[in-house]
Amino acid sequence: MLEVILCSILTILPDYLYRRYAQGKRFGEEITLFTVWYELRVGITTCLMLTVTLITIVFYYHPSTTDVSSFFRTVAISPEGIGRVKEVHVANNTEVKAGEVIFTLEDDSQQAAVRTAAQRIAEVEAEFVTADAELAAAQGGVDQAQGALTQAVEEYELRKKLLDEGSAATSPREVERLENTVDSRRGGLEAAQAQYDAVETKITVALPAKQKTAEAALEEAKAALAKTVVYARVDGIVQQFALQPGDVVNPVMRPAGVLVPPQVTDGYFQAGFNQLAGQVVQPGMLAEMTCLSLPFVIVPMRVKSVMPFIPAGQFKPSDNLIDIQDRARPGTVPAMLEEIYPGSTDRIRPGSKCIVNAYTVNHEKLANEDLGFWEGMFLHMVDTVGLVHALILRIQALLLPVNTLVLTGH
Repeated sequence: MLEVILCSILTILPDYLYRRYAQGKRFGEEITLFTVWYELRVGITTCLMLTVTLITIVFYYHPSTTDVSSFFRTVAISPEGIGRVKEVHVANNTEVKAGEVIFTLEDDSQQAAVRTAAQRIAEVEAEFVTADAELAAAQGGVDQAQGALTQAVEEYELRKKLLDEGSAATSPREVERLENTVDSRRGGLEAAQAQYDAVETKITVALPAKQKTAEAALEEAKAALAKTVVYARVDGIVQQFALQPGDVVNPVMRPAGVLVPPQVTDGYFQAGFNQLAGQVVQPGMLAEMTCLSLPFVIVPMRVKSVMPFIPAGQFKPSDNLIDIQDRARPGTVPAMLEEIYPGSTDRIRPGSKCIVNAYTVNHEKLANEDLGFWEGMFLHMVDTVGLVHALILRIQALLLPVNTLVLTGH
């Protein structure tokens, strides 16, 4: 409408003034409602042509979109496993700090697992005491076997010497018996030493490994017990939280609520331009933005980046073959906008509905001395109609709250 009014002032109004004062025709006599087209045909035709040209230049070289917002993520309040609620520590719509307890789950089985694991550690420690006694007994057996072997060896050597000297105090049968006794005592010593080594291995290897296993089981039980207490991982406000003791929560199917952390947008906004504007929108392009949460304010922005894809083309593999006609709505070209002046978007709430106008600037091209006349005229016109688009945005900034109230019925 603004373009039509502007073009009418430049075309139809001069045509009417020419016919009224130069040709002497009067409205209501020569110029009537039935002869308006014939009398003002030049102005009306020129107005229509200029309007179409102006609209094309404005919305092609200076694209706008109402699909602008600053997205943010929420944190689901849910335990790491399925459980039944034991106690709730916070209420809905309350602010919590990181590390604050939100609710706890029934932990009887986890407490029992912790006690069982602790008892196993105590059993291992008792086995250490028993093993020390066994080691002492094994050492006594080794000493005893060593003494018996020494005694048998000494008696054997004595009898063997007497036999070699031809003494009648001994006999070959006696020497053979003592030799067998020495072998038997040596075997007993080896058995006692093996028993000692087994007990020592039990103390130095088996029991420490068993103790570490018991300690790991205790840590695992404590970790399972800790999972029954759900903490706030970040600062935020608890929303959609109506949990009661006895409720069953599931981290996949049934979270307890939503934690909305304090948002820091850092001056970045996501905009979706129509696909025709994808040929014009470029990184570094200047833009202006107005938002419903900050009415009557124009915020200078800059296009930071333009995504090389259209989200409407995304698909997820499934057993259904995609039919193109089911995706009739065209997608937009995503672009990331950043604030030019730091802090200018701090008062805009995350998720706010915004409108953005982007402006094509041809200053560098116009500075080229080799630029042709008609090309220069066209580039000047493109930059000039950007003022019209800026005026449109300011009118939209004024009407945005009113339109919202009308559409919502308030």
